[in-house]
Amino acid sequence: MAKEKVILAYSGGLDTSIIMTWLKENYDYDIIAVCCDAGQGEDFEAIEKKALATGASKAYTVDIREEFITDFIYPTLKAGAIYEGQYMLGTSMARPLMAKALLDIAEKEGVYLIAHGCTGKGNDQVRFETTIKALNPAIKIIAPWRFWDMHSREDLIEYAKAHDIPIKQSIEKIYSRDENIWHISHEGGELENPWNEHLKTIHVLSVAPEDAPDVPEYVDIDFEQGIPVAINGEKMDPISLLTKLNEVGSRNGVGTADIIENRLVGMKSRGVYETPGGTILFAAHTGLEQLILDRDTTQYKAIVAQKFAQLVYDGLWYTPVREAISAFVDKTQEQVTGTVKMKLYKGSATVAARKSIYSLYNEEFATFSADDVYNQADAQGFINLFSLPLKIRAIQKETIEGGSKAHETLERKILKGSDFIR
Repeated sequence: MAKEKVILAYSGGLDTSIIMTWLKENYDYDIIAVCCDAGQGEDFEAIEKKALATGASKAYTVDIREEFITDFIYPTLKAGAIYEGQYMLGTSMARPLMAKALLDIAEKEGVYLIAHGCTGKGNDQVRFETTIKALNPAIKIIAPWRFWDMHSREDLIEYAKAHDIPIKQSIEKIYSRDENIWHISHEGGELENPWNEHLKTIHVLSVAPEDAPDVPEYVDIDFEQGIPVAINGEKMDPISLLTKLNEVGSRNGVGTADIIENRLVGMKSRGVYETPGGTILFAAHTGLEQLILDRDTTQYKAIVAQKFAQLVYDGLWYTPVREAISAFVDKTQEQVTGTVKMKLYKGSATVAARKSIYSLYNEEFATFSADDVYNQADAQGFINLFSLPLKIRAIQKETIEGGSKAHETLERKILKGSDFIR
């Protein structure tokens, strides 16, 4: 009888390297390893060889980089969605797409079991499994962290030593990292104590701000309908554009955030995130929207952005509410076209200048100098009507506290004041 097949979400890192051997040892599955290239800069040929050498019958690498940028990063960027004001959702956005890629291989191979290396304490287990259930509820899921007898990364390292499994991690270098073309995250080790300042040596993508150049660097970013399309006037494809901004941001120390976040599963966790290009894009996009969107749209979009960020963080990408919010966001972006000049200096990314043919900012209206388009005397009537509810409340309060005589006195004062100011 043929062995039962299982798809393993495989990265070649500590957890999935252990799971590969553990599944063979305990269940004797026919394991098909699937690694997603989301721009993490790994040697995928070496990862495939490692998978085959440690027990996989097949190994796939799926290039999801462009789809990740266009179908996940850009909608989140246009929404202005940042979880709890700091986390730019690098891992959160990638997980649903990775799960979708696993399902594609599962369908191709006729497999109904998918295994992953997410821990029982983390958010990723929810993101993977929610997506799988939304897209193919017939799939069964194996999550070893929830039932095997290993309880820490130290246990996994000891297991690897006992079974001669090649790993990069050690007790001294025990960070849990997740990298893609948008960011890299760092968790674990000394970061688990929030009183420990994170070390400069933790940086993988960016230099520390204090080590960045002593002169600012400027970069122009062109947007079309909320989507970045060019840098310094040069049109670029999505992968090249984000790669370029990552390089520029990295050398200027931009985009490192040290965060205590509220996990979906109910606990707080600390992570250090490096998002150099993404930080530049969010600041530039927001700066362009300030020129173009009216006040009501800006304020309502901020409410929507918070909900969008939570949905993405919780792994609820493939849901009607996320799709509906994206439809609203796309409508707001129809005129978000223009150019933003960003100033990068020792960890900061600030808008230096911006322009758009759709700008609602008009120098003739906004100027403090004399103009012919705004009659300042009109402000009096506007203020009288705008403040009318407050005036009525004041009259009511005076009447209740002072009686009818006080009411008459107050009315005379109001009328006298109205007659005086014309």
